Amino acid sequence: MAERRGIRANAAISLLLLFCLFPPPASAIEASNRYRSPRNPERKIRRSTELIVLHTTEAPARSSLNKLSDRGEAHYCVTEEGRIYRIVDRDREAFHAGRSMWRGKEDVDKFSIGIECVGHHDKPMGTVQIAAIRDLVAELKKMYGIPDERVVCHSHVAYGAPNKWHKHRHRGRKRCGMLFAMPSMRRALGLKSRPAYDADIRAGRLIVGDRYLNNVLYGRIDTMIGKTGGSRVPVRTPKPASGGWFSKLIGGKGRPPDPTPEATRAPGGKSAAAPPPKPAIRKNAAPGFAVTAARPRSAAELKALGYEVKGTISRQRTAMKIAGRAWNRSDTYYLIRGKVVSGDKVDTSKLWPGVSIWMRKK
Repeated sequence: MAERRGIRANAAISLLLLFCLFPPPASAIEASNRYRSPRNPERKIRRSTELIVLHTTEAPARSSLNKLSDRGEAHYCVTEEGRIYRIVDRDREAFHAGRSMWRGKEDVDKFSIGIECVGHHDKPMGTVQIAAIRDLVAELKKMYGIPDERVVCHSHVAYGAPNKWHKHRHRGRKRCGMLFAMPSMRRALGLKSRPAYDADIRAGRLIVGDRYLNNVLYGRIDTMIGKTGGSRVPVRTPKPASGGWFSKLIGGKGRPPDPTPEATRAPGGKSAAAPPPKPAIRKNAAPGFAVTAARPRSAAELKALGYEVKGTISRQRTAMKIAGRAWNRSDTYYLIRGKVVSGDKVDTSKLWPGVSIWMRKK
């Protein structure tokens, strides 16, 4: 009996020495458990980790953190102040991707880590927040052996089911996290490459449902240039394996919309209304349409630029029926409660009956 106790004591001492000499790797990231989800214990352990999915909350920090915590919808949340909150344990499944697909595999939640970033998909983020996201992503990449091109945004994986807008399953259900696909933002995050093409569209499992988004994800649109910090690391986009038919399918190279010009200054420093902008035709405009160099802000400016009401949405007439494939183009406009919204920015949930669609006269 004494011999057994001695053996156990020696074994315990040996384990303690091993722990002291070779301690388990510590996390370099400080994450708060203040918003740790009560649903955490019921979530399954993830079998594999192939992706890191970056999201934007589209809402302020407090409401976002409460919602994420209540529903267990992310593994981490990074606030504008650079604070990192742990929502669901990183090895468990968090319900962050919804209806999703990546290279033919659906339900991305089962093989990915989701990071929510307080902010909006089309607005720049501060350097402190970017630095926190960069450090968190770097640690998770190293921990799970994830390459740069598998750090994606929610828009890369989300897809939509057939509906009144699209007859087929389509990529473009969400623009969530869209800015994280832009080269300047990826440079700021220390990422040297990004996905080269959408494998699910190429394979015919999905179709392009949002051309502007597709050109952000895989083209040259980058509205964050000059608005992000970080090192000057070149972003490499690998060339697709096949020829040019895919480029024709997605609509070729896209260009970012030009910003609305500021009001002119009258003598004495007072603001004066800017004159109606002159239309300028871009090379990537659809046949019969011109893309203006400035965004119109009222029905009067739309008329001055040569636009007319193409139709008004009703229960029988959807935006797709009125404008066809141009319904979500940057040169198609919606007048929603007096506010002019371009097709590439419009929220489909607000396209209720009575909204007018403006298109340039042919």
